[in-house]
Amino acid sequence: MIDLRHGDSIQIMQDLIDEGVQVDVIITDPPYKVITGGRTNAEAPKGILASNTQLMKTIPEFKDWLPLAYKLLKPDTHIYIMTNFHELYNMMTEVKNAGFEMHNLLVWEKNTSTPNRWYMKNCEYTIFARKGNIQTIKNPSSKTVHRFTNPTGKEHPAEKPVDLMEYYITNSTNINDIVCDPFMGTGTTGVASKNTDRRFIGIELEKDYYDIAQNRVENTNRLEDFMV
Repeated sequence: MIDLRHGDSIQIMQDLIDEGVQVDVIITDPPYKVITGGRTNAEAPKGILASNTQLMKTIPEFKDWLPLAYKLLKPDTHIYIMTNFHELYNMMTEVKNAGFEMHNLLVWEKNTSTPNRWYMKNCEYTIFARKGNIQTIKNPSSKTVHRFTNPTGKEHPAEKPVDLMEYYITNSTNINDIVCDPFMGTGTTGVASKNTDRRFIGIELEKDYYDIAQNRVENTNRLEDFMV
């Protein structure tokens, strides 16, 4: 089962809850505020971004969607939420306010760096939390810092590697479990779900990204019961 939905994540998450749907893991890279600035003067490092403000048109409040994520998850399950350094404290606060318990802070060490005047950025953060009782990950030898190659030819400014999503999926679910990404972008988590024989529910507001996600997931042929 693959269920892709175009529209507002908050409304669709509530619809899923009303339908009685519950999922086995949520893995998502939600929109969040980014700092302004970038290449504003001649002394900025070569290659620095001209602007950091163009990633998302619509930014839902953490406090509005995290309680819905909590309700959507089955008991005794995991949630993975990617964020940046500047929103890390706010996100962790709202994660706890929604009822989750923190497990760990994971770090994706990238093979490229973003130029910056205050140390080059070569990693991203993932909050790893749980709903309910503690469940050990499938591979307890996994480390908090992990290296995966950045995607090339990206169609989304914040696209993540498929194998990074597979890493999270296989550590927290079993075959045929349901993976949910309420901010799926161009469908990387959906591709990873099909690659690992999991079911997938994905939500995306931006129509251009939804169309790309639909095409990507449809052309990943690990599951035969593809449907939208």
